[in-house]
Amino acid sequence: MSFGSAVLSLLQLSLFDEPPAPAAAPARPTAKRQAPPLVLAPEAAPAVDFGHPRSQREIALGSHRVAYELRRSRRRSIGFVVGAEGLSVSAPKWVGVGDIEAALREKSGWILRKLQEQRERGQRLAAAKVDWREGTVIPFLGESVILLLDSRTTGAVLHSATETLPGVPRLTLHLGLPQSATPAQIRDAVQSWLQRQARRVFEERCALFTARLGVRMKRLSLSSAATRWGSASVDGSVRLNWRLIHFGLPVIDYVVTHELAHLREMNHSPAFWEVVRGALPDYESARGALRAEVLPVFD
Repeated sequence: MSFGSAVLSLLQLSLFDEPPAPAAAPARPTAKRQAPPLVLAPEAAPAVDFGHPRSQREIALGSHRVAYELRRSRRRSIGFVVGAEGLSVSAPKWVGVGDIEAALREKSGWILRKLQEQRERGQRLAAAKVDWREGTVIPFLGESVILLLDSRTTGAVLHSATETLPGVPRLTLHLGLPQSATPAQIRDAVQSWLQRQARRVFEERCALFTARLGVRMKRLSLSSAATRWGSASVDGSVRLNWRLIHFGLPVIDYVVTHELAHLREMNHSPAFWEVVRGALPDYESARGALRAEVLPVFD
């Protein structure tokens, strides 16, 4: 594939190429009609299973009641978005509520599945919120690390025990902080150490895979992006999210290989995936782990 002058100097590509969420078929102009409000007997009305902070309407989908945000737009079809807040619906101004709710019922299986996935993800994120204190455990290179406050230590030093009790992590991170350190101080010290380790590990893995792929990387930088694990640009620059340091090397190697492969194929064509497979034959398993894992929440 050739790139003309219109190609941006920085081309960022998704690691997964997820297909867009399905939308309802384009709505056909019909006579405007207002559906009667949904009324259920008090004893039969289910609780709101799925809410939305800006909901204006509710609908029963199967055995579930779903509150949703309705936005009117200039688009020509009815579209659905299921995000962390819940279900949002966009529809043309001339489409009646009855038609909108018919489309919602038609896609009820997909909507309920995505709402449940978002709920489960929210629960996992809540459970992953870090309590910044001595004894907290964080993941590092796929292993658990216990945080210890040790004012005799300068900076942060990782210790590895040769023998531990069953179920007890072998790694401890000694932080040069007093027992009176605040949660913010502990968080900042840990994050600074993790970022230093990320640069060290990423540089080592990039050196390995640039040689394996036969490409040249001109610059490596760390990213703190909320939704991207990495990016590559046509000038040979690669950015990797420092939070990858929580994962084991197989996952890090997948992201490194993915981004470096873009220095040969700036797309997600079959040729691109063959480049990835040539350097990392079992990349699919690491790709799956990257999707499924919920990382600790630092805020």
